[in-house]
Amino acid sequence: LPCFLYFHFSSPFPSIVSRSFMANLQMTPENLPRHPGTSFLMSRASASFLSRVCLLSPAVLRRRFCAPPAETPPDAVRRVPRGTRRLRPGAARAGVGVSAVQLKEDWLRSISCPFPEVDGKPPVYEGEEEPRAFSGTQWVIGIDPDVSGALALLRGDAPQVFDNPHVKVLVGKTLRKRLDARSIVQLLLSFGAPRGTKAYIEQSIPFPQDGKQGWWSGGYSYGLWIGILVASGFSVIPVSSHTWKDHFKLYGNPSCKNGSREAAIALFPSLSSQLKRKKDHGRAEALLIAAYGKGLNG
Repeated sequence: LPCFLYFHFSSPFPSIVSRSFMANLQMTPENLPRHPGTSFLMSRASASFLSRVCLLSPAVLRRRFCAPPAETPPDAVRRVPRGTRRLRPGAARAGVGVSAVQLKEDWLRSISCPFPEVDGKPPVYEGEEEPRAFSGTQWVIGIDPDVSGALALLRGDAPQVFDNPHVKVLVGKTLRKRLDARSIVQLLLSFGAPRGTKAYIEQSIPFPQDGKQGWWSGGYSYGLWIGILVASGFSVIPVSSHTWKDHFKLYGNPSCKNGSREAAIALFPSLSSQLKRKKDHGRAEALLIAAYGKGLNG
């Protein structure tokens, strides 16, 4: 202990604090060294200092006046060899030893048509009178998954586009639009598309300006479409907006929505009457996504 703690016990230091303090330090007054004729080894403590010490708890006194514990020797510190990758606590190491290509293939397989042929023949499912053949390359579907989006079907020389079915729901006190899952299923079944038909869908990417409601609605619509498509026997292929827009030289265009309509009209002039309004950009984007999947160029 530092020498300034060796108080003379005839001082005005309260006896109860002295006993508590010394008991916590595992010391007694009898064990303290005596120096004849000296009340303190240093200058006499002031009354104000003693009054402040009296208000401190034993734990605080130990921290204030006791020597700190010895530091851990440098040799005891575990050193990480150079070149070792540091992982955050609890970080999953799922990507170790697995290539990005393999991970993407596994993901696409998980959202592809899960219905294999039986004995070389396509199976018949409930609600179907005849088995649906498995996909060739003539059928392609393109989807803008937003509530204001659309679904485009390219089948031979007869392109078609449909607005996304939706219903109005009350969210809090606000009336909002949500996709109508039942109507979407009925629409897909009405096509009679071969099982395994590829459905290209724009990936949902939240933007800061969309806000929380926009993020929730976009993720909900995107996930709902994928679930319905896979359950209906389609093979889903997500496509980023950057990819298909860059394919048609639309990415970075300030008037992208008008550019989408113009590109879709150029590719599908028979549908120009359905693409003439500004709010028809969802239809145009669905057609262009399908055209991208089929390999058409603007």
